[in-house]
Amino acid sequence: MDNKISAIILTYNEELNLEKCLKSIIGLVGGIFIVDSFSTDRTIEIAKEYGVEVIQHKFVNQADQFNWALDNLNINSEWILRLDADEYLTDELKKEILEKLPETKDDTTGFFMKRRVYFMNKWIRFGGYYPTYLLRLFRYKVGRYENREMDEHIILSSGKIENLENDFIDHNQKGLDFWIEKHKSFAKREALAILSDQGVDNLGGQAGRKRRMKNNLYLKLPKFLRAFLYFIYRYIFRFGFLDGLNGLVFHFLQGFWYRFMVDINLYKLESKKS
Repeated sequence: MDNKISAIILTYNEELNLEKCLKSIIGLVGGIFIVDSFSTDRTIEIAKEYGVEVIQHKFVNQADQFNWALDNLNINSEWILRLDADEYLTDELKKEILEKLPETKDDTTGFFMKRRVYFMNKWIRFGGYYPTYLLRLFRYKVGRYENREMDEHIILSSGKIENLENDFIDHNQKGLDFWIEKHKSFAKREALAILSDQGVDNLGGQAGRKRRMKNNLYLKLPKFLRAFLYFIYRYIFRFGFLDGLNGLVFHFLQGFWYRFMVDINLYKLESKKS
């Protein structure tokens, strides 16, 4: 199995997260490639302690960076596992992949993996946030990120996708201040993506359904009001309140504040054009 899978991890200043990510895939993958955006902390040092190949490349966006890796790394495996540095596999998912992949038929070219998000050390189970299925394991040369500034997903050129039953974990250790600053940047990028109409494609699965709902319903609603409505939908009608105090913080910030910031940036950009 070791030579069947290569893992690609994109990094920038991930010393708090990287080690747990690497430990979770040892024994599953044959090669680990870290594409680093010129980190200034101990990210590179930690990667080298684990014997990981590190390549540094200027970051434009997630899709561009990952596609560059697919085109330029010396990959000789059949499958690619895509992880962020703040993500790691559960033992159950690792065992499932080891058992399932040797039995996979040729017409299956990808697997959806089920993401479990932790925020302020709390599993966010409600508000429509779990489970989230993401295509993260796919056959090399069949998968590629769509060309999007935000909300990018891997698209397969052929074959079918199956589901894996067990979870991988998204648990960033950098704290709330980092989360807020990151999402300020995301809000600017998403506003640009919306104005450039990066929303129509052939994305399937749960991600495709969510995107169509966003494009055909959410973005048709009045700016600013829609952020309030979305938060109410998530927190009340999708039972986000069951996530407790930490869940309130998460659903408010991610479901209202972030969406409100996107609309502020949209308003600013549209005002410049008028």
